[in-house]
Amino acid sequence: MRIVLCVTGASGIDYALAIARELAQQHAETHCVVTENAKLVMKYEAPAALREFKRICARVYGEKQIDAPIASGSFRADALIVCPCSMKTLSAIANGFAYNLVARAADVALKEGDARKIVLVPREMPWSVVAFENALKLARLGVVIAPASPGFYDKPKSVADLTNFVAGRVLAAAGVENALYPRWSKKPEKPNKVRK
Repeated sequence: MRIVLCVTGASGIDYALAIARELAQQHAETHCVVTENAKLVMKYEAPAALREFKRICARVYGEKQIDAPIASGSFRADALIVCPCSMKTLSAIANGFAYNLVARAADVALKEGDARKIVLVPREMPWSVVAFENALKLARLGVVIAPASPGFYDKPKSVADLTNFVAGRVLAAAGVENALYPRWSKKPEKPNKVRK
C-alpha cells in the first residue's frame, strides 16, 4: 500500500501523527509532505513531530520540492490524505492553484480520476461561505471532506482516544482498514421489568 500524507499549517498535527503511525504499523509506503506553516504549528503542538515523520515514513518532502515523484501522474498511490488541511490548502486544491507540492500532488490525483482516493481533513471552526463553497466543489468531484470531528459515543477516556477516532475514520475514508476507533454498535437495551 502506498499513501501520500500531506501535513499543512492548521492545528491538529497529532491527527497526522496518528495516521502516519498506523500506516507504519501496516508497513505502508508513506510519502509525507510537510509544509513550512505545518512546521510552525509543530513548534506549538508537537515539537518532535518532524523527527517522527522522518523516522516512520518512507520519504518526507518539503513543500517546495516540486520535482518530487509524487508531483507526477506516473507516481501511483492508493490514496492522498491532507491532514490537517488548512483553508488555504483547501482553496488552492479546489481552484487548481498548484503553488506547492501539496496542491500539485492533489491536482495530479484529481486529474488521474477514480484511480486515486483524496481525503481532506479541515480543522477549522467556524467555516466561512468561501470554505463551504470550496469544499462543495471538491466533494462534487469525489473528494472526501472529513472534518476533524471526534465522536463521543464510545466514552473516550483520553485525548489520544479522540485523536485515534479521527485518524481511524480518515484512514477508513481512504480505504485503509484499521482498528484505531470503535465502530458504532447499539448495545441491546435492558428489558423493562414487568410490574405486578
